[in-house]
Amino acid sequence: MKTVALIDYGMGNLRSVARALEKIGAQVRIVSQPDEVADAKALIFPGQGAIGDAKDALAKTGFDNFIKNWVDKDRPFMGICLGLQILFEHSEEGDVRGLGIFKGNVLRFPSGTQDKIPHMGWNTVEIVPGNEGNLSSGISSNGESFYFVHSYYVSTTQEEIVWSKTHYAGIDFVSAIRRGNLFAVQFHPEKSQKKGLQIYKNFLNSF
Repeated sequence: MKTVALIDYGMGNLRSVARALEKIGAQVRIVSQPDEVADAKALIFPGQGAIGDAKDALAKTGFDNFIKNWVDKDRPFMGICLGLQILFEHSEEGDVRGLGIFKGNVLRFPSGTQDKIPHMGWNTVEIVPGNEGNLSSGISSNGESFYFVHSYYVSTTQEEIVWSKTHYAGIDFVSAIRRGNLFAVQFHPEKSQKKGLQIYKNFLNSF
């Protein structure tokens, strides 16, 4: 049984994520300080809430630099929703700087479209051809539906890290990225039923 550390920064959707991970056989350790991560094999950031508050909470505990160092060493990491967005350089939400691990910005969906903001509900995730890897096991190459709740999306020039895209409000936005042992998604696997559990299982089986 693999132990994964789930970061508690005061706002994340911890319990439902923990239950989903436990359901597929992971041993979950909820951590609020970096030294509590200890011998965990993977680090998971289930982001939720405002990015400015999340960044402040990470800075207070030292998790901001801890995450950077963890990713720099290519140790298994998974970001969920805000846990994807905070990996980039800047967010329009509150004009906040992210962790800057990847190049790109977090932008608000444009108003004036027929699609409601926030983007809430099921939508199709299409894996970028050639970037499938073991994380796509059991996920159709023709697209699968996952559950989203967000008003901002990632835009990046680092196309090599883009694992999947999703269409909404006239935009094909980045719905997941991967690089080495890092995997981060805009959607919520814990809200996405069977295919969401498959995503967690694929991540757990990747290290």
